[in-house]
Amino acid sequence: MRAWLVAMILGVCAPVNALADGPSALKSLITAGDSKGWEGVGRLDIGRRSFCTGALIEPDIVLTAAHCLFDPDTLERIDDGEVRFLAGWRNGRALADRGIKSAAIHPDYVYEGPEGMAYAAQDVALLALNAPIQNNSVTPFKTDERPRKGDAVGVVSYALNRSNRPALQELCHVMGRPSGSLVMSCEIDLGSSGAPVFVMSDDGEPRIVSVISAKGFLRGQPVSVGTGLDSGSLLQLRTALGSAPEATAPTSQKPTVRRLTIDAPSNGGGAKFLRP
Repeated sequence: MRAWLVAMILGVCAPVNALADGPSALKSLITAGDSKGWEGVGRLDIGRRSFCTGALIEPDIVLTAAHCLFDPDTLERIDDGEVRFLAGWRNGRALADRGIKSAAIHPDYVYEGPEGMAYAAQDVALLALNAPIQNNSVTPFKTDERPRKGDAVGVVSYALNRSNRPALQELCHVMGRPSGSLVMSCEIDLGSSGAPVFVMSDDGEPRIVSVISAKGFLRGQPVSVGTGLDSGSLLQLRTALGSAPEATAPTSQKPTVRRLTIDAPSNGGGAKFLRP
């Protein structure tokens, strides 16, 4: 069974160089001009030990990866009070600095440690800030449905070697959609967990369609794995935070759980993933 699942995952993922346009290089957002329009992306500091990336989707709600809220050593939830969102963090300064008063993770997500990948499609969380961000230059992003294989996407993320400013990859591609997740050609590194994956709407507006869950190699090429992101799951999370839109009744339908099983064939040339 595991060997079949690996073959399936490899089969849906085309090599990066088979795409019409290869991935663009990372662009470091050094100045205010570079960062314009991306200020809603911020660094998510987890105590004094680590950080992830998050994105504002409401003045008081941040979207990120669920695994960022767990201690990799104890596998226990990290206290919400240890997490801070630094919107537009660049060169040692944030446009807004907020604590977290509560968090909601996907109801079907199970944290399995730094190498656990079975629940990548459910690796999503919403964080309620302790106060809304009312800075006119920090605009929340809208969300959209999961893109198709071959679609162009982009990522804004922080990482270990660029923790003091974000970087933008304007063009990478969806290589496959195994088990409700996304496998992409986007370049990420440690600290990129929770980074927003964008598509551009017809009117040129960036919309979040996934968040980064893992990085790794597939057939020798670097790839990233993004979570599934759908309106039903987001509504459940908003309801858990007490922030569901008043005009929309909470859904009672439980989302389908698809476990992503990734294993490397004996020749060592298959898929290998780790949490970023």
